[in-house]
Amino acid sequence: MLYAVISQDVAHSTEKRMSARPAHVERLNALKDEGRLILAGPHPAIDSPDPGSAGFTGSLIVAEFDSLAAAQAWADTDPYIVAGVYESVVVKPFNKVLP
Repeated sequence: MLYAVISQDVAHSTEKRMSARPAHVERLNALKDEGRLILAGPHPAIDSPDPGSAGFTGSLIVAEFDSLAAAQAWADTDPYIVAGVYESVVVKPFNKVLP
């Protein structure tokens, strides 16, 4: 089943985010290589694809996992959690309707 991992950053997360990004992206690429990643990306803090110094406010990942518990366990070990980038993370079942 698909699950949405919805994350909220701490204030002023840019430096922490940049230092943990390689490990974070490596895990996402592993999901992609397994054919389980639907989409992933950050939420810019301003209305721009490149927010510059404004940074990001969180992230959204939609991926396939065997269960909600497996999705939560995966989210709980994200490098952004370890680095203190995320203030909170919510994992929810997700039904893709379109496209």
